Amino acid sequence: MTAEPARRRTDADPDNPEVEALKRELAELRAEVARLEHLADRDVLTPLFNRRAFVRELGRAIAFCRRYGGTAALLYLDLDGFKQVNDSLGHAAGDQALKTVADILAANIRESDAAARLGGDEFAVLLFQAGEEEARMKAVALQGLIARAGVEGLGGTFGVRAWDGHEDAEDWLAEADAAMFVRKEGRR
Repeated sequence: MTAEPARRRTDADPDNPEVEALKRELAELRAEVARLEHLADRDVLTPLFNRRAFVRELGRAIAFCRRYGGTAALLYLDLDGFKQVNDSLGHAAGDQALKTVADILAANIRESDAAARLGGDEFAVLLFQAGEEEARMKAVALQGLIARAGVEGLGGTFGVRAWDGHEDAEDWLAEADAAMFVRKEGRR
């Protein structure tokens, strides 16, 4: 009977401690990259997407609608009375008001939808598989929740635009912003 030759460890051997250490290090690096990507996509004050990440989500929605014939709608929100909150109660109260609005948006959309703080007191919501009428109803509901949030004098004006073949995410966002502005001017 001949003895089997001793198994020689190679760099590719999964039992090699160096390979195991490299695998652990790679897993840690991947986790850190994921953490940094998450931070890069989020607003600094709220847990919502920032503008950059939201525009990327709009681009994905456009690609989905084109490929599968789906629908999507965009809500653009500008807070009413926010300047007065900041001026009369201070910036800490203003920050809390922004967080409150962000929480309302996040808690009242589907997991498949997306919400963002675009900057200042402007927010946006992307509703997948929603048409213009459903989006308008959602805007009215969100507007009521914001008005009842307990921040004196704070309200919101929404602009609504359903996807209608927009080629570009920024154009779609600009149209929803313009619709919001028209509604805001109509109230004055």
